[in-house]
Amino acid sequence: MQEQLRLEEANTQKIAWKQFGPYLTERQWGTVREDYSSDGNAWDYITHDMARSYAYRWGEEGIAGLSDDQQLLCFSVGMWNGRDHIIKERLFGLTNGQGNRGEDVKELYYYLDSTPTHSYMKMLYKYPQGEFPYEELVAENASRTRQDPEFELLDTEIFNDSRYFDVVVEYAKAGPDDLLVQITVHNRGPRTAKLHLLPQLWFRNTWSWGHDDYRPAMRETGPATVGIEHEKLGSYQLYCDQQPDLLFCENDTNPKLHGELPHGPATYKDGINDYVVAGRTAALNANQQGTKAAAHYKLRVSPNVPRVVRLRLNAGGLEAPFYDFDQVFATRRLEADEFYDCLQENLTDPDARNVQRQAFAGMLWSKQFYYYDVARWLDGDPKGNMASPRRRAGRNSNWRHLHNADIISMPDKWEYPWYAAWDSAFHCLPLAMIDSEFAKQQLRLFTRDWYMHPNGQLPAYEWNFSDVNPPVHAWATWRVYQMDKKRTGTADRVFLEAMFHKLALNFAWWVNRKDKSERNIFEGGFLGLDNIGVFDRSAPLPTGGFIEQSDGTSWMAMFALNMMRMAMELAQTNPVYQEMASKFFEHFLYIADAMTRGGDGQFNLWDEEDGFYYDVLHTPDGVRTKLKVRSIVGLIPLFAVEVVEQDVLDSLPEFTARATWLLSNRPYLAQLVARWEEPGRNTRHMVGLLRRQRLTRILTRMLDETEFLAGHGIRGMSRYHLEHPYVFSTEEDDFSVSYVPGEAESSMFGGNSNWRGPIWFPINYLIIESLQKFHFYYGDSLLVEYPTGSGKQLNLKQVADALAQRLAGLLLKDADGRRAAFGNYELLQTDPHFQNNLLFHEYFNGDNGYGLGANHQTGWTGLIVRLLQQAEAAVEGSVAQQNVAVPASQEASAT
Repeated sequence: MQEQLRLEEANTQKIAWKQFGPYLTERQWGTVREDYSSDGNAWDYITHDMARSYAYRWGEEGIAGLSDDQQLLCFSVGMWNGRDHIIKERLFGLTNGQGNRGEDVKELYYYLDSTPTHSYMKMLYKYPQGEFPYEELVAENASRTRQDPEFELLDTEIFNDSRYFDVVVEYAKAGPDDLLVQITVHNRGPRTAKLHLLPQLWFRNTWSWGHDDYRPAMRETGPATVGIEHEKLGSYQLYCDQQPDLLFCENDTNPKLHGELPHGPATYKDGINDYVVAGRTAALNANQQGTKAAAHYKLRVSPNVPRVVRLRLNAGGLEAPFYDFDQVFATRRLEADEFYDCLQENLTDPDARNVQRQAFAGMLWSKQFYYYDVARWLDGDPKGNMASPRRRAGRNSNWRHLHNADIISMPDKWEYPWYAAWDSAFHCLPLAMIDSEFAKQQLRLFTRDWYMHPNGQLPAYEWNFSDVNPPVHAWATWRVYQMDKKRTGTADRVFLEAMFHKLALNFAWWVNRKDKSERNIFEGGFLGLDNIGVFDRSAPLPTGGFIEQSDGTSWMAMFALNMMRMAMELAQTNPVYQEMASKFFEHFLYIADAMTRGGDGQFNLWDEEDGFYYDVLHTPDGVRTKLKVRSIVGLIPLFAVEVVEQDVLDSLPEFTARATWLLSNRPYLAQLVARWEEPGRNTRHMVGLLRRQRLTRILTRMLDETEFLAGHGIRGMSRYHLEHPYVFSTEEDDFSVSYVPGEAESSMFGGNSNWRGPIWFPINYLIIESLQKFHFYYGDSLLVEYPTGSGKQLNLKQVADALAQRLAGLLLKDADGRRAAFGNYELLQTDPHFQNNLLFHEYFNGDNGYGLGANHQTGWTGLIVRLLQQAEAAVEGSVAQQNVAVPASQEASAT
């Protein structure tokens, strides 16, 4: 396949097929990087309204945007319907203070397709023909409380009577530096409508900060042709079909923003906007040159008669730039189809294929050039952007070593246009299915010296790099290594070994920093679980003291087993790693002991009466209290499980001997380990936190539809708490937690706290994977009721398959042709121009599956790509419907 050949050429650095890609973010304003305020209020320092006039320091934004891999040259699509007060050249949304539930993009756009090398890409933006309801969206959301639903763009009725444009942007590469752009505008309304289409090209501003005064240039070099010169990129030409007007200005801040007199260039970043909307010819460069340019197409678009605009960005020059244009596009579309047809060979349902392909598209479109030099940001620049002493001691001041200038997979390029360590780990599994080299590169980035803190901590996210995300990088490393090995037939032990050493440093950081009492019970703060508990675990507790976290400790048990398994793999070619495998095996045993006996043999995280794990509050008076909130905190012990084949143990005599000695001479530890010395199915060995009895007790709660099991997956919190809130009382106040199926009604952890009850993919995915591991060991000797109380007995693989079906049902059409994630929006459910375009939400309502949170967080919701084939296989075999008899051997078995 041609795309696979291009991918190999790119990954071996033979041909730079990935030099250009969708690396432009969708929101640069309101980010920490651009915040040079004295109070650290990033949302207000540069607002959406200011963004059209303000030259960014660290990156650029646009709609359906493209740039080179250092974001020196940028391209995106602007448009104007003749009614708005500004050009639509960036996506609009509410800030954290404007939304009744935090920041939220208020646009409709869809990533429809992309190949791994971005040789073909397709995106859809829906632009209203009426005036965009900016003020209504702000005012209505401001009037709502956290108990009210969010007010969305669809709620404004702006799409009534289909009075909108579908703007479809496609890219195709004729070569690594030869990019074809096709923009197709469909008028979905009943009458002919006008649209100003403004494909824009500009340089990222690198000249205004006092480090490099070189100013690149673009100018009109021929009819409808923009010549581009950059000392690092070289020469390019942008060819524009149909002879549009060319408009030029500078990508410099308009000084009126600061009440200053004009200085520097005569035109500014907002020049094209001011000319098109207000007719200000003085806002443009009359000499037809600058650092920002647009091709101005004035279109009349009739219903059912699409208008097509073609452009071509080429290094060098072409005499007939549109001669082979249509042929190149047709070829690249065909090659994209061939690439995904091979990948989807075993996925037969057309709707499932569409969902999976758009999920891959979202993963690939969410790549971003992320630039952040923390030392330079803290100290300020020689010209402007000066830093105060308070700033130098404030946010991220202990991360001066951090220097990011890379293409990174983002959670969401509008709502979260910065990386998050644990999000990135989850992203890498879907990415490994189509580009394992990129997935491995993403994992390695976070362990590089200029990312990882000298103390071993991984950077969390730009609002606070020192915050703590769950330690899932080792898990992702091992899984990506296995996937890559299976796909290529070659074990990339160089990658595995490099990651192992850096992750060992990270493991040591956890042990030294997050185990205050040195008893192998871990803290970690909120650990990505906003608002899941009775207290904000990242803030000082109102009671004083600290919380021993069931989830933090379980994550560390999982981390230890991941490291053990990697060391065992490396020991196949280097026996030295047997000692490291033994070290992590032993560390896991002590964590397991601490979870069971509290590290001192007196108090533990397991509650025998409830059959569940809880956090434990330690108050200054020495009292320990189990915080009996049934949430995913108590399900995370499921993840700490590993199954090893006998032949692997046979190949590691030193490790096996040490493990045998430990379990023979430390019987209290041996009692904690699930079946290590008792071979299971096919002589496999298992080590995990949960022995059979505890496993079945937890699963009984998890698979109960009145508790965790929802129609579309496992909830974040047991529905039991809807009628039975957990209350913790102090002398000063009562603190309570209750089940909320969707958006949290508390603002405990900021404006967008949201984990009280919804379904979210990362935890569900890990639950499914863990059930598969348990089945790999137990086989049919362990059956559980699914759902609890139904009388139906399934093995754990069948339960995993059934959960995959439920999760897939969030996005797939049901028997009535409706998607749960679309909720009650009839336009989304039934309109042919909406119903097959997917959004991949951050999380989903625990009762009805409605999509919530960031609506383009394909990152971890992109894990759907790995579950769809599993779900389809389960449907074909009707596995989840079988009523399997309980074998007598199980009834007689011990715990």
